[in-house]
Amino acid sequence: MQVMDEPLGARPNIVEVENLTKWNVTQLPEYSENTNDVDKSTPFPWRNDLNSKIILWSGDITTLNVHAIVHSTNERLNDKSPETELIYSKGGKELVDDIKNNVKVCKTGQAKLTKGHKLIARYVIHTVGPRYNVKYMTAAQSALYSCYRNVLQEVRENSIKTVAFPCVHSMKRGYPVEEGAHMAIRTVRRFLEKYGDDLEAVIFVCNEETLDAYQDVLPLYFPRNSKEEHYAITKLPKDIGNEDGEPVIAERQIRIMDKPTFAALKTQSDDFEETVDLNKEFCTSTVIEVGRHPFSQMEDNPDDGRKTSLYGKTSEEQRKLELKRRFDRLMKRAKTEDLTDIAALRCLYRTGVDRYGRPVVVFVGKHLDASKVDLERAMLYMIRVMEPIVERDYVVVYFHTQTTAENHPPMEYLKKVYHLLDDKYKKNLKSFYIIHPTWWSKLVTWFFTTFTASDIKKKVYSMKGVQYLYGSIYPDQLDIPSFVINYDIELNGPRYFSPPEDSQGCDQEQD
Repeated sequence: MQVMDEPLGARPNIVEVENLTKWNVTQLPEYSENTNDVDKSTPFPWRNDLNSKIILWSGDITTLNVHAIVHSTNERLNDKSPETELIYSKGGKELVDDIKNNVKVCKTGQAKLTKGHKLIARYVIHTVGPRYNVKYMTAAQSALYSCYRNVLQEVRENSIKTVAFPCVHSMKRGYPVEEGAHMAIRTVRRFLEKYGDDLEAVIFVCNEETLDAYQDVLPLYFPRNSKEEHYAITKLPKDIGNEDGEPVIAERQIRIMDKPTFAALKTQSDDFEETVDLNKEFCTSTVIEVGRHPFSQMEDNPDDGRKTSLYGKTSEEQRKLELKRRFDRLMKRAKTEDLTDIAALRCLYRTGVDRYGRPVVVFVGKHLDASKVDLERAMLYMIRVMEPIVERDYVVVYFHTQTTAENHPPMEYLKKVYHLLDDKYKKNLKSFYIIHPTWWSKLVTWFFTTFTASDIKKKVYSMKGVQYLYGSIYPDQLDIPSFVINYDIELNGPRYFSPPEDSQGCDQEQD
């Protein structure tokens, strides 16, 4: 793990906790008058003393002048995320060596503490969030709860007064942002109810992808007046956890009967009179009458039942909704951010139309240095270029010509982009041409379209020469880089394919 220490003079301005807005003085939204008519006590009452310890903030966590910041990473603590690289860069070689020598590994759900070294924060608490899978939803929820609870335990044991939490759950690991926000905020609330005197401030540090979810969920667990308290009752999920905020799985709770001997004696003798009726409803659950107690009856996997989300939607619906929200946020960024540096690379651009009149997008692999370019900004630029045309049929031409390993984005990145893009990108893509493929590109294409993007597999065509493309797209409709043309002539000769004049597409793989 290589770390370049940040020059002392380059350190950004320090953000003091005292200058941040506490949750108890933030502006409240308007609630309808009938929220006061709810006849039900809330499990999370309005408490101004707790609200004064909560801060919701969006920014760089390393600039906060707090006792500890939380670092969400992987088990080897070598995550390649921008957040990890920023913490290690500002913490310096001393922080990295501390992790290598004293921490080494942090398992999912655990929390490990190190000094902050050159960071502003005195400590860094490292934790590893779970990967989210609908099939193992319960395990993911339990692991995420453990992350927050174990971090808070470290906070208490080390007399830490101010702590900053990022979103330990992340879309990178597939965890729905809103569900994760419920877990994080609820666990902190329950902790503060018990040990609030030990803490001065808990800061939830968000970014553009998570801020909206936290703004929606925070009032449910930290209402700021009686009206918001009543409003929260109608919006809380069914499972609000136990007294510590831990998820409750009713199907897996073991019932222990008080004095089961009474039930056994009763079945053996009609003369036996039970003087104390303890747990009467469970008196048949004994070794004499095996199988009659409901706990002993086989039921479906409780996780199957939990596929219907606690928040009113199935997990699949939730996943799609979360992806839609994230794509909308990416769309907003794509429209507003300055992406002129990506545009200058000329790695992605629109050209003419194919023989069917469908717009053509060109991607030049050699112009993208995936090892140096910010791939997330590249994705934003792709959305900006393609969004105006994907509402209808379109085609993509990818020139794999003379690319090297530095030009190939990681497979994980390709999967991420594919899953994030709106369905219309996949549905309306009619042809994806790969020009000058190599055996490696064919292998990657097969693997990707077989295991990740099977719905576009029949739309991908590999062509060993540019002129084969002319059967589907007229030459005057293509803006082809000169190095591609020169390489094609060197490889195949000046004229090796003549498409019929009336050709309406020659979509076929060229061996």
